[in-house]
Amino acid sequence: MTLLQIGPHAVQPPVVLAPMAGITNAPFRTLCREFSGGKGLFVSEMITTRALVERNEKTMQLIHFDETEKPRSIQLYGVDPDTVGKAVRMIAEEDLADHIDLNFGCPVPKVTRKGGGSALPYKRNLLRSILREAVANAGALPVTMKMRKGIDDDHITYLDAGRTAAEEGITAIALHGRTAAQHYGGTADWDAIARLKEHVPEIPVLGNGDIWSADDAKRMMRETGCDGVVVGRGCLGRPWLFGDLVAAFEGTATYAQPTLKEVAAVMLRHATLLGEWIGDEARGVIDFRKHVAWYTKGFSIGSEMRRGLAVTSSLDELDALLSELDLDQPWPAGADGPRGRTSGRNRVVLPDGWLDDPYDCAGVDAGAELDTSGG
Repeated sequence: MTLLQIGPHAVQPPVVLAPMAGITNAPFRTLCREFSGGKGLFVSEMITTRALVERNEKTMQLIHFDETEKPRSIQLYGVDPDTVGKAVRMIAEEDLADHIDLNFGCPVPKVTRKGGGSALPYKRNLLRSILREAVANAGALPVTMKMRKGIDDDHITYLDAGRTAAEEGITAIALHGRTAAQHYGGTADWDAIARLKEHVPEIPVLGNGDIWSADDAKRMMRETGCDGVVVGRGCLGRPWLFGDLVAAFEGTATYAQPTLKEVAAVMLRHATLLGEWIGDEARGVIDFRKHVAWYTKGFSIGSEMRRGLAVTSSLDELDALLSELDLDQPWPAGADGPRGRTSGRNRVVLPDGWLDDPYDCAGVDAGAELDTSGG
């Protein structure tokens, strides 16, 4: 089985849970780890560096890790080198995590309009400054980064960004094979992942995009030569996918095909964990609502029942509705396919004049930092 080395951390199999805002909180990471037997790397949802430095209450909750999570992995988003450096130093000095990932891949407007996420690598000097500050302040912690191909087809940045990352001491790079303009539409460009691996052979390259099954993960590694995979939307409503990935890489290829009864049990546990984490059962169940459609995709469930499941506000109510379903239904054919957002945007919201000069960083400072984390 292939071994992925992230600094001192051996990740085996070479599988990483992609940070997803509002999704990859502690309860969801717990489910994924349980199905994987603790194997793999599971990254927190996006943490804003300004909010972390200011010790924002919501942010401090988002960086809470279960005592069984090893290594603890935090993804940071920031646009100001000084603020990023302070956040990284805080994590290192206060032992808040064992691994730091930097977000240069998020395509959502609230991030790119500030020059962050997938917009940032276009500014070559700014990217280098952020990476340098992060590595300098991380101490012994490994720093990795996740990015996209570029802003759009006319502004491709991933090869330049990859070379900069290698020069500045980044431990590994994950590439989502789409541009920011594609958002989640179209097909991920796995050839770009192969080109990046050829371009920076000295550090691990991880591939991301269109991994819907364990076989997709193996195929990506085979076709691109990448050192590991990052799995995002494919595990929505399917935390057991990480068990499939372990099986695939260990050579057993025994994949989960749960009945609706088994899926319902996971749904109830997910909602329970959210309530315990938030400290309020009703809020936990309400937060869980977004997962209902993903968990039940493909099963024969009437529209009225789906609406009912999506408005529950207590565990008893959720349990009662689930018990009314035909729980003997087998795993639906085709339910292993695409899920989550699949649309493109075509237009990326950027700061005024952002594309005028790929090296000029004027106007990008601490004022561009978001003050909240997560979704």
